[in-house]
Amino acid sequence: MPVIAPMPAARQTGLPAQREGAEESVAAGTTVDHLTETYRAHYRSLLGLAALLLDDTASCEDVVQEAFIRVHSARNRVREPEKTLAYLRQTVVNLSRSALRRRILGLKLLSKPMPDMASAEEGAYDQLERDALIKAMRGLQRRQREVLVLRYFADMTEAQVAETLGISLGSVKAYGSRGIAALRVVMEAQV
Repeated sequence: MPVIAPMPAARQTGLPAQREGAEESVAAGTTVDHLTETYRAHYRSLLGLAALLLDDTASCEDVVQEAFIRVHSARNRVREPEKTLAYLRQTVVNLSRSALRRRILGLKLLSKPMPDMASAEEGAYDQLERDALIKAMRGLQRRQREVLVLRYFADMTEAQVAETLGISLGSVKAYGSRGIAALRVVMEAQV
């Protein structure tokens, strides 16, 4: 793994001459030109490395481009310019690992099964049936409609319906059965 040095501080005036020369050679080897030449020479091999780690071309290209961007940002910290390629390879491997981790996490989050959804055609038929039912309900007597709505849509027992409407249990049963019979006639006539 390449060694990355911290950014050099501003030059101090008391440095020996040979130390200053060493810093200049590092700076010369990590120029944008050097990185551009590395890009031209090794882009395809780095893309091949990413392709072995990832499964789709777009992700491979993204990883390699991101690796070059990161190395470009840190090019002044690379001590030995000849290790730029090793630094790029390690960056490609690390970015590929990160991409795979994100995919695995995404699959875990999406692995919950989605509820069965009706097709658009089924949804349209359901809507038509609801509309027909609502229209038929409007044609019922007020008490029949109230009993059916409370009994079947509000999911109340017959005793709860009787108490809510202030009528007897026998009346709830009578209004309910007459209401269902009337709905059946209207709904069958529409078919």
